[in-house]
Parts: sequence; C-alpha cells; structure tokens
Amino acid sequence: MASYWIWWIVAAALVAAELITGTFYLLVVGIAVACGGVVAWLDGGAAYQWLTASVLGVAGVIALERWKRGRGRSPDQPSLDVGQRVRVESWGPARTARVSYRGSTWDAELASPDTPQSETMYIAATRGSVLILSDRRPAGT
Repeated sequence: MASYWIWWIVAAALVAAELITGTFYLLVVGIAVACGGVVAWLDGGAAYQWLTASVLGVAGVIALERWKRGRGRSPDQPSLDVGQRVRVESWGPARTARVSYRGSTWDAELASPDTPQSETMYIAATRGSVLILSDRRPAGT
C-alpha cells in the first residue's frame, strides 16, 4: 500500500473521532495529516511528509486556540445570574451563607459588611462559584 493511503486513512480516522468529541482539535490534526498524505502523493520524502503534517498541525491548533479565546464572553459583559433572587438556607460564620439557587445549594458571601442578613437576597456579583449577595436587586437588572 502506498504511504499516502496510510496518511489518508489516519486522517479519516481522526476526523471520524472528531465527530464524537466535537472540539475541532482532531479535525485540525486530521487535516494536517491529510496534507502530509498529499506531500506523500506528490512523491515528497518522508521527512517532508512529517514536517508538513507537524507544522500544519501545530499551526492549526494554535490558530484554533486563538479563535476559541476570541469567541469567549467579554469580561465587561455582566453575568446572567446578577439580579436574580435567592433563598438563604443557612447563615454561617463570617457572614457567609448557603443559598438555594437553580436547583442546587451554593456558597455565598455578603457584598459588604453593612449588608443586612435576610431570608431573601439578590445576587450582586459572582466570584468563581461563590455568589455575592445584596439585600436589594442591583440597579440596571
């Protein structure tokens, strides 16, 4: 079997595996491997085949990573949780709480030391998976 067929079979397997994962990384690597097969089909040496596949694979993964980062939520866009009402299940030490929100129990903290504690609070912000609570709905929500 000619070496280009091996390259193309591997490329097809990578693209088929991509259909399961849905991340696009295997698609990019599969295209790079297929290009290595094209070099083999054009009678390029083994070194050129591997060089083509590896350079295109690395460049494609870097380009994909930059594209994915550019599509992320911008930092100035507010969280969809801000302004939502939550029910406090229990108050803990240092003005922390456990709250019921979206069918689960979350850790929460008060937005400021002078915020009064009550059974119903509003999400003022988020810090990782911790909800920051206020006694009033934030303005603009």
